[in-house]
Amino acid sequence: MRAARCLRHLALLCGLLPALLLQPASAKERLFWLVRDLPPFTIFEGPEKGQGVVDQLLPRLIGQMPEYDHTVLRVTRARGIQMLQDRNTFTCDPTLLWTPERAEFVRFSLPSLGVLSGGLVLRMENQALVAPYLDGQQVDLHGLLSTAPLKLGIVAERSYGTQIDSILRQLPDSALSRHYGSDATANLLQMQQLGRLRMVLGYWPEVRYLIQQQGGSLDDYQFHPVQGVERYQFLHVGCSDSELGRAAVAHIDQLLPALRRDVLPGLYAHWLDPALREDYLEESKRFFEDR
Repeated sequence: MRAARCLRHLALLCGLLPALLLQPASAKERLFWLVRDLPPFTIFEGPEKGQGVVDQLLPRLIGQMPEYDHTVLRVTRARGIQMLQDRNTFTCDPTLLWTPERAEFVRFSLPSLGVLSGGLVLRMENQALVAPYLDGQQVDLHGLLSTAPLKLGIVAERSYGTQIDSILRQLPDSALSRHYGSDATANLLQMQQLGRLRMVLGYWPEVRYLIQQQGGSLDDYQFHPVQGVERYQFLHVGCSDSELGRAAVAHIDQLLPALRRDVLPGLYAHWLDPALREDYLEESKRFFEDR
C-alpha cells in the first residue's frame, strides 16, 4: 500500500512539473499610464486619433520597459492627481509639468519636451477688453483680472506652469471659472463661443486643434502670451513616489535623452502654426544644453 501511494504521489508530481516550469519566476508589476484627452499630446477621437505626441511616445517607452505589464488608463486631470498621490498605486503620467506641490508626491523624470507656454484666448469681438493691459501682444493677466469684473475659464486641478499658477493664486476666486471633466478645455471654448465666458486660459496648439474640431475659424480668435512668463515650459513623466515609481523613473531617465533629441521635437512641431515650426525645431536643439 505504501509503495502504491508513493507511486501515485510521484505520478502527480511528474504531471505538475511541466505546468510549474511554465510559470514565471515572479509576476510582473502592472504600470498604469494615466492619460487624458489632451491634444496635441493625446487624441482619443476623430480622424487624427492616436496621432498625438504622447500617443506616439508611449509605445516607444512601453516597448523598452518589458519588465512591467502596461495598462493605459484614461482619467481626468483631477482623478490622475488623486491616483498619483496614492503611494499604494503604481502609476505614471507622461504629460506632467513640475510644480512644488506635485513634487511632494510625484517622482519626476528628466524634462522630456519643451512646449509653448499657455496664455489668454479671446474671441476677436472681445479684444477691446484687454487692450489697456497689453504690452505688444503680451497681456498683464494679473492687472486685467484684478480690476475688471471678468471671469477666466480654467481647467480644475491643471497646472499652467509655476509662473502662471502663481498669478492665478493671487487672483480673487470670483475671477476664475473652474471646469472639471474629461473635455474641460473643449467645453470652456464652447462656453466662450456661446458668450457665456469671454476669456479662456489655454495652450494655443491645443486650442487651435479644438477650435478646428468644433468647426470654428481661427480668424475669430486671438492668443496673448502672459506678460513675465517664459516662452517655453517643460513636460516630464511623473510617477507615484513609491519604490516602484522611483525605479520606473530611473529607467525612463535612461530612455529620454535620445527621444527628446531625435523624436519628440518633430512630433510636437507638427502641431504648431506652420510659421513657428522652423524656429521651434531650431530652438529645441538648445533646450537641454544646461539641464
